[in-house]
Amino acid sequence: MDSDDWDARYAGSAELVWTAEPNRFVVAAAADLSPGDALDLAAGEGRNAVWLAERGWRVTAVDFSPVAVERGRQLAGRRGVPVRWQVADVTATAPEPDRYDLVVVAYLHLPPADLATVLAGTRRALRPGGTAVVVGHDRANLDAGTGGPRDPAILLTPEAVVAGLTGLRVDRAETARRPVAVAGGTVDALDTVVVARRPG
Repeated sequence: MDSDDWDARYAGSAELVWTAEPNRFVVAAAADLSPGDALDLAAGEGRNAVWLAERGWRVTAVDFSPVAVERGRQLAGRRGVPVRWQVADVTATAPEPDRYDLVVVAYLHLPPADLATVLAGTRRALRPGGTAVVVGHDRANLDAGTGGPRDPAILLTPEAVVAGLTGLRVDRAETARRPVAVAGGTVDALDTVVVARRPG
């Protein structure tokens, strides 16, 4: 999907397309970190960016959908927190090197070459001691989970993400279960979760 497709998807819903609550794996990875400068790549409607800002992080949130960015601005305004918003394609605009204490990449699904570009930018954007958190639908989700894209070429694996973060110290790399509410109960989605740090 290109930015126009995402604009249409976001504009077609009166409510947030995604929940306003932050992703559970981002929360787990960032909850005990000391706030500093954070970058949320492909931030969508800003749920993770706003959560970080509420905890004292100085957040820059980037997405190529102007509609998503505007929704993020509105969410931040309702929550009373500052976030620096940018409309940009994260595959074409590299973040500033050595600038961030935390970089979040959540549910960004791209062809392998584009994903490698984003992960390389993520790695370079970290300051010494900085943390990268990458979360997305795992390839195993096709057969054993629920939701997410159906194209295996754009789904993640822990191994592929770790390979794109060469030089970082990996603290967590796994396929994790994420309960999803459905009629009559819950089912598990399977997500790739990678948390890695730049040596300090």
